[in-house]
Amino acid sequence: MKLDILTLFPEMFKGVFESSILKKAKEKNAYDYQLVDFREYTENKHKKVDDYPYGGGAGMVLSPQPIFDAVEDLKKRANSNPRVILMCPQGKPYSQKKAEELAQEDHIILVCGHYEGFDERIRTELATDEISIGDYVLTGGELGAMVVTDSVVRLLPEVLGNEQSAQEDSFSNDLLEHPHYTRPSDFRGHQVPDVLLSGNHKKIDEWREYESLKRTYERRPDLINEDQLTAQQQKLLNEIKKNKSS
Repeated sequence: MKLDILTLFPEMFKGVFESSILKKAKEKNAYDYQLVDFREYTENKHKKVDDYPYGGGAGMVLSPQPIFDAVEDLKKRANSNPRVILMCPQGKPYSQKKAEELAQEDHIILVCGHYEGFDERIRTELATDEISIGDYVLTGGELGAMVVTDSVVRLLPEVLGNEQSAQEDSFSNDLLEHPHYTRPSDFRGHQVPDVLLSGNHKKIDEWREYESLKRTYERRPDLINEDQLTAQQQKLLNEIKKNKSS
């Protein structure tokens, strides 16, 4: 995967991209990234990338020219037709399903917003997607771009040591992940559930499915679509609801 990030603050990414999974993925050639300061594309002699909004109002708005020119140059050099994603509060809420969708792409351009936002023509004529990582406002889109990059890159082939880890993540199957335990089996009087020590993998799988449904029902019931549950899952959910009400 080729990833280009348009930002006014490329220095913000160094620690994140040179650490942990993102660093290992780069070393494995799973993806390649480029930090592009789109200020370098401005035709303004003062290197300004923003201007006052027509009609008045507080704050400044990112001008279309440098962002259009930067994206067009990156497309030309890569000879590709990438997804062009704006990081902004008005975008669609980000999800694991979106991460899985983006992980199938060969080339992605992330554009980090600033100030009061983008000139609308950037949205309507240049972007293919708009993403928000939550219902709050950040100083700029850089942190959001880091979140998207991390969530997508970890899904690329051979990035994680155990491919099953990504498949069992919370949200990958619309449910939260089941509880995990490790050694010691008794920590300050708190015991690991007996079923996990039994060696009976069928019983362990059943316990994990039950606990996953239970945790989702208790914490994020909005994620459960009962029409899509298997007969076994529906049976377990009915049991969870009954235990909850008793």
